[in-house]
Amino acid sequence: MNISVVIRNKNQAPALSFLLKNLTNRYATDVNEIIVVDNLSTDDSETVAAHFGARFVTITNFSFGGSANICASEAKNDIIVIFSAHSYPVSPDFFKVIQNQFDQNPNLAGVRCLHQPNDYRNYINAIPASVDPNKSGLIFAGSAFSKAVWEQHPFREDVATFEDKEWTKRVLKAGYDIEFAPVVFAYEIKRTRKQLFFRFRNDVVGNYQLWGEDVTFKSIFISFLGSLWSSVRFFFLNIKYTFLKLFFLLWFWSNKPKKME
Repeated sequence: MNISVVIRNKNQAPALSFLLKNLTNRYATDVNEIIVVDNLSTDDSETVAAHFGARFVTITNFSFGGSANICASEAKNDIIVIFSAHSYPVSPDFFKVIQNQFDQNPNLAGVRCLHQPNDYRNYINAIPASVDPNKSGLIFAGSAFSKAVWEQHPFREDVATFEDKEWTKRVLKAGYDIEFAPVVFAYEIKRTRKQLFFRFRNDVVGNYQLWGEDVTFKSIFISFLGSLWSSVRFFFLNIKYTFLKLFFLLWFWSNKPKKME
């Protein structure tokens, strides 16, 4: 196999440990290099990487495009599979399918693997990245790309986010192909309110830079009212079902059915 796996990580030691265990136990013959690109973690991520024999590379000035460029520059193989620490391959033939697609198509710049309904719908409906670069283009938590193409077209470091989608649009315009890989990976993370707000800010900027989605005073006002209404509605629904669960448990406590032998 001619595949490097590169993992972007920040303070995700438990998730990183699971991913590396998965890679080294189930795919040991499918990849010959694993690199952890770490954004100044303060947990024991480096110890975890060393335990599983992964190379550990530290970055000090994080950006999404910049970290992707470091991932590509550090890899020795021409096929680079990129994960976040909280994602992991599931399909038994995950890397074999990716290798085969690159072997069969010398014009291939990258493949997007499957992990959510948008992926499945676009894959099943055969909607290519040229039609929908957002939902059929690369996603840097479970995609593979060609180092040779990257050397000609590095990732931009001046975009707030969606560096994968921006690269997809650019290499398609240059005449390369982006395909789906019919293999599955999982994406598992619980974000704090602070992390969700950080993602929201980047998405607003990225959507404007890449897709031209503008923000107006009207849209801001509508978004605020919608969020406020959802929060209030969610609060009262929680109260309602909290009491319903209480009433049911009290009823059950006094009306228990006969146990089965």
